[in-house]
This record gives sequence, C-alpha cells and structure tokens, in this order.
Amino acid sequence: MRKQIILFFFTSAIGISSLLSQAIDPDDSFTIELGLPNSFVNKPFMSIMQGLVAVSPLYQYTLKNHLSFGLGLHYTYFAVNEFRVPSKVYGGMHTIAGFAKFGHEKFWTERFGTDIGIKFGYGQTIISTDALKEDGIFFKRMNAPYLEPIIGLVLASDVASSFRFTVGYAFYGFSYRPWLIGVDSNLGYDAAELNKLSSFLTVGFGYTHYFNGKKSSSGDWE
Repeated sequence: MRKQIILFFFTSAIGISSLLSQAIDPDDSFTIELGLPNSFVNKPFMSIMQGLVAVSPLYQYTLKNHLSFGLGLHYTYFAVNEFRVPSKVYGGMHTIAGFAKFGHEKFWTERFGTDIGIKFGYGQTIISTDALKEDGIFFKRMNAPYLEPIIGLVLASDVASSFRFTVGYAFYGFSYRPWLIGVDSNLGYDAAELNKLSSFLTVGFGYTHYFNGKKSSSGDWE
C-alpha cells in the first residue's frame, strides 16, 4: 500500500503535466525544502523513532532540454518515542548528508511545473540519548550512503519565485536497531526486521528563487 501511494504521486504528476503546454524555462535556482519525515519498512525504526523535521537547501541548474543537476545538503531529526521502549529514553537521531541531484524540471504552463529527480550522497548520523550517556557513551555515530527519489509540484508566484509541494522517499544505508539508542535488547524484533534499511517518506513544502528569472514562450513574463 505504501509503495502504491508513492507510485501514485509520481505517475499523477507525470500524467497531469503531459496534458499541459510548456510556457516557462527555469535555469539556475536555489530551493529550500521543509518537510515532516515518517519512518517506514524497518519496524523498530517505525515504532521507536518519531520524525520531527527534514530540511534540504539545494542549488540547481536546469538545461534547455529540462534535465537538471544540483548540489545540496540534507538534514533530518528523529526523536525517540519514550513510550515505545520498556523504560523511558530521551534523545534523538540527527542526520546530515551532502548530495547531488539529477532530474527533470519543466514548467508546463505559465504557472505550473514539475521537478522530478533523485538525490544521492553520503551522510553522517549521530544518535544521542540519556540511556547512552548513562553507559558512558556520549553519542553513537554512523556514516552511510543516502538516496532519495523526490517529486515537486511547483506553482510560480512571479518571474523569480515559486512554491512547491514535495514528496520524497529516503533511504539511509544502515539498519536501525534498538540498542543504538541504549536499549539492552532487540525488543522482540526478529533478525529479518532488524536488517532492513532505515527509510522514510517525507511530505512537505518548498520555496525556489530563480536567479535569472524565467523566460515565457507566451511572452507574458520577461
């Protein structure tokens, strides 16, 4: 069901945009995305960690054929849900990653566009909780690849600005285990669940500034 929801967003955007005609050509731009991450797949990750924020600033350049290339940063914070562990644990998980983005960005009318792509990079995750500190461990740190297919439905507000609704599905290259937060057991999860990669769906909004404006084929915006 979750995979079907993600597929629906991607296919719907492509289907809608194919019915519209091109009007605006973006070039270089800066985008900042803000969203709410929701953990998936790895059951202990889904149960124990609660996503609070995901932020991604991005510089992007789009060619005349609408292929786009970008560089950016990715940050998320997941807090420990203290009610999902045998004894209350307070703290959370910070992840920051640098990434490159490859995709397709195009305006199909004067106002509406799509930005579909994939982010891939490498990140560092730091987990810090009171339970770890009680054991003499200030934090646990992991380095792992980061991958995130993402789609943005874009609405231009003027020649240099637009707002977007975004949906992304991120994968971190490590498996979440309860003992990473200082819990002494696997809490009854079997090995198959513990070995699944940490992943999450992010739904949010973004703002884009176009440095050189946009060129309209209709001539309405210059």
